[in-house]
Amino acid sequence: MTIDTATAQQQVLAAADALFYERGVQAVGMDAIRNASGVSLKRLYQLFPSKDHLIEAYLDKRDLQWKTMLAEHVEAATDPRERILAVFDFLHTWFMEKTFRGCAFINSFGELGTVSPQVAELARRHKTGFNHALKELAAAAGAPDPQRLADYLILLSEGAITTSAFTESAVPATRAREAAQLLMAATLPA
Repeated sequence: MTIDTATAQQQVLAAADALFYERGVQAVGMDAIRNASGVSLKRLYQLFPSKDHLIEAYLDKRDLQWKTMLAEHVEAATDPRERILAVFDFLHTWFMEKTFRGCAFINSFGELGTVSPQVAELARRHKTGFNHALKELAAAAGAPDPQRLADYLILLSEGAITTSAFTESAVPATRAREAAQLLMAATLPA
């Protein structure tokens, strides 16, 4: 029985997502993705003509997942300051996941950023989008210089992500949240 193209793409992307995120993009070959997805190698290459195409699709999928999960946490808060802190609550929840292995974009950039301009661009675009979301939250909270506060918040967030991946602990999200509260107290109007 042949599966339709959309289903086959979903199966391949799900397998690639799990394997790339757990092991790294360079360590996983197309045969492993074929085995995990149940899609033939011929069909796999029809869907994704190269591993580079599959890595790009994986990062696009991760970007959408990240934005969706972050938005769910932020939109659950109504107070503008609490919306900023919700970012760190989201990070804490994410860090507690059994499968947490750090940021897929940082990981992929570390592996391929110097040899793959597309991976580097996707990582930069993701981080720029996160910075823009933080800037919007800072502006909504009344920051006199929203970009400056966003720059501080992204450093806290990215530091927490990396530290959590190394320490296998969610504590960095808690510490980053505390630091964000101090920053907001120092920079936002009373």
